[in-house]
Amino acid sequence: MSKGKVPGPGGLVVVDKPAGVTSHDVVARVRRLAGTRKVGHAGTLDPMATGVLVIGVERATRLLGHLLLTDKTYDATIRLGSATTTDDAEGEVVSTSPTDGVDEDAVRAGLAAMVGEIDQVPSAVSAIKVDGRRAYDRVRAGETVELAARTVRIDEITVHRYAPGPDGIDVDVTVRCSSGTYIRAIARDLGSALGVGGHLTALRRTAVGEFDLGVARTLEELAEAEDFWSTEVLPIAAAARRTFPAYELDATQAALVRVGRKLPLDLPAEGPVAVFAPDGEFLALYELGGALARPVAVFV
Repeated sequence: MSKGKVPGPGGLVVVDKPAGVTSHDVVARVRRLAGTRKVGHAGTLDPMATGVLVIGVERATRLLGHLLLTDKTYDATIRLGSATTTDDAEGEVVSTSPTDGVDEDAVRAGLAAMVGEIDQVPSAVSAIKVDGRRAYDRVRAGETVELAARTVRIDEITVHRYAPGPDGIDVDVTVRCSSGTYIRAIARDLGSALGVGGHLTALRRTAVGEFDLGVARTLEELAEAEDFWSTEVLPIAAAARRTFPAYELDATQAALVRVGRKLPLDLPAEGPVAVFAPDGEFLALYELGGALARPVAVFV
């Protein structure tokens, strides 16, 4: 593989994360492949989980905070009949219950009740900080952690398989939801509502915003690339056009955007809009704010 010189402002790499490694492990691998320390990721995946992990390299790391606001899609398997300390298969079983009285209609109704804007209590082993320390660190240290509910949005839960078995009921689902939604919490809350306990046994993220498994690369594929920067990195300008509404500036406007000035721009959307110089260079994210559009982040 030829790393070559880091080209300009960098870009995004979409990784298909394998099971058994952390999101930080993936970042470390990409740092070595890209030949730069300035690498970050958008949206942590648990070690058990696989699938789409969006990585920012060089200046594109500054896009990641905005990508965190995008919608996500997951395929998951929920096991009903037992609850665990982590709400997934990596934790210790804390309770078991017979599931003879739980039929498919009840499962579908329980999941349907979660669709919409709901208050969800994150898993106690989440990465949320409590008094400066990650919740999962406190749990592993033997502390009892109680997290406050957060408002999330679940757009759709599709049930693909309902399979009773000797160890409980396995339910395969696809979930479309807002960032910040915990799929483990869906499994936990479904089990609680049905009175039998529940946890997650498999999780695969299939999409983050506009980026799905169709454009994701495994770590092995990235390592084997002949020219990592040319073939595996989506340039920041292309990433911005793919992720945000676009607005084309004239030369005078572009000069003012470069220094972060507010401008009377007729932006096509209320949220962040990617603005571009006449030569196609991505300059900034702007959003409407009264009579003038204001910079959210300037990338030059």
